[in-house]
Amino acid sequence: MKQLTILVPDAQTGPNTLSCIVGAYHIFTEANNHYTRQGKKQVFRIELAGVSERSAFVNGLLTIMPQVHIRAVQKTDLIIIPAITSNFKKTEAANTLLVNWILEQYKKGAGVASMCTGAYLLASTGLLDKKSCSIHWNAIDNFKKLFPKVHLKAEKLITDEQGIYTNGGGYSFLNLLIYLVEKYYDRQTAIYCSKIFQIDIDRQTQSDFMIFTGQKAHGDEVIKKAQEYIEKNFYEKISVEQLSRKFTIGRRNFDRRFIKATGNTPIEYLQRVKIESAKKALETTRKTINEVMYEVGYADVKAFREVFRKITGMSPLEYKNKYNKEAAVLY
Repeated sequence: MKQLTILVPDAQTGPNTLSCIVGAYHIFTEANNHYTRQGKKQVFRIELAGVSERSAFVNGLLTIMPQVHIRAVQKTDLIIIPAITSNFKKTEAANTLLVNWILEQYKKGAGVASMCTGAYLLASTGLLDKKSCSIHWNAIDNFKKLFPKVHLKAEKLITDEQGIYTNGGGYSFLNLLIYLVEKYYDRQTAIYCSKIFQIDIDRQTQSDFMIFTGQKAHGDEVIKKAQEYIEKNFYEKISVEQLSRKFTIGRRNFDRRFIKATGNTPIEYLQRVKIESAKKALETTRKTINEVMYEVGYADVKAFREVFRKITGMSPLEYKNKYNKEAAVLY
């Protein structure tokens, strides 16, 4: 029987930490029970491991008592790292032991899965350097600053690379758990768990949940002014040449500074601002797709659809049907 270790952090925890721990324990326990009912042996021995006898959550309202201290776990096969606080700054003393233990276990062959902002703890080990990683879209800017060597794939719901798994934000950790059940048990057990817990088994992206606000905590005041100009005039025809002239910067230098500051090219930034405005219109108004398209500065239906799908993972019509149930779907 394999060993599954669900970590119970004792520092920088957030409200979702507890949800991740309980969710992981519940789903893997049900997967084991499903196997047992079929006359098969359980895949995992499930254990909660922490650095103290009791960890408090939600301002002390709830507590978890880990079954074992992390030092007592000499060998495990799969590690689950729950979400932690989204304003993570550095590995605090209470988490250092967990970070070192994760690194040691991975070297021994353990798989490691982080849920949502648990990626901060995982990245602190160095194991995510030059690897793909997903995280909650609202934590992207802070994560990039702390871990620039990680290949952030925020649009991805799940990443799987060299025995390291990460997932997007919020309660999408449930999708990661179903993914791991399929990987360590089988497809049938994953389908069973997805039905019992009512989780969409084949969801691939979190793009449609992302709210684009633009990275402005970068210190480049000229680029910040350029961003603000784009956000106020996105419905007009704006070229990169026009922007570079307006802010008296050479085209190449403007591109370089813009990418360094925001993580996007000027064109990508403009597209994201346009699509964010289109999303809000589709969510809250009865306007047709064409009306929304023209309002955000597109004249070509095909181009608008392609950019919208690239950013959100779905067509404008699919997005409207999903998020605006009361609007008449007209085209």
